[in-house]
Amino acid sequence: MATIVKKQPGQSEDQLIAQFRKKVLADDILGELKKREFYVKPSRARYEKLKKIKKGKR
Repeated sequence: MATIVKKQPGQSEDQLIAQFRKKVLADDILGELKKREFYVKPSRARYEKLKKIKKGKR
C-alpha cells in the first residue's frame, strides 16, 4: 500500500511534508516496518502473545 500525498494549490513544501508525516503515522507504517525488520518464528510469536495476555491479567 503506497502513501500518496498530492500538493494542493498554494500549499508550501513544509505543509506537504507535515501532511505526509501525519499520514504515515496514521497508517502505522513505521510500526509495521519495525515489526517486520526481523523474522520471528511462529512458535515465538505465539509465546510472546500468550506472555502479553498473562501480563495483562495481573
